[in-house]
Amino acid sequence: MNGGSNSTNRRRFLIGSTSVVGAVGAVGAAVPFVGSWNPSARALAAGAPVTIDISRLEPGELLGPMPAWRGQPIFVLRRDEDALNSLENFTDHLSDPESESDQQPGYAQNAYRSIRPEVGIYVGLCTHLGCSPRINTEVTPQEFDPDWKGGFFCPCHGSMFDLAGRVYSGVPAPDNLVVPPHTYETDTVIVIGVDGENS
Repeated sequence: MNGGSNSTNRRRFLIGSTSVVGAVGAVGAAVPFVGSWNPSARALAAGAPVTIDISRLEPGELLGPMPAWRGQPIFVLRRDEDALNSLENFTDHLSDPESESDQQPGYAQNAYRSIRPEVGIYVGLCTHLGCSPRINTEVTPQEFDPDWKGGFFCPCHGSMFDLAGRVYSGVPAPDNLVVPPHTYETDTVIVIGVDGENS
């Protein structure tokens, strides 16, 4: 009787111990697997917001390409009064003057494509093949456009954009330059990657 009772107790102990060890092993195996669902530090950094101080940016100056946001260069342009007037008055040559394509947040769907008229913020990649356009703020005839009012010119394939990043008609680029989500932390500090409507 006693031998049978000891065997039963021993069997229960072994089954219980094995179950506990098995459960601990399952949890140990699951932790790295569940951890792999979280983005890596590198992935988080690639999409992390970028803070830009524009306190020294003078009218007519371009700050950029900035350190990349999501691997893309950022242009920040300070526009003067003449540039702002040209954005409102010279739109016949543009493909999408009302910014109807989905290339900017809703709060930047205006003639300036920005929260503040004097500051334009763009992803510095041509929407044709991803080349980097150059800024040319001179309002004088250019070799590539006799009626040039200032803007971005992509020398790779000839795409042109005005000072609000709106694409010209008849060029290879199909869309306006992309305006990234952004907000103002202060009057002179912009955060790229944080949506101005939801901040």
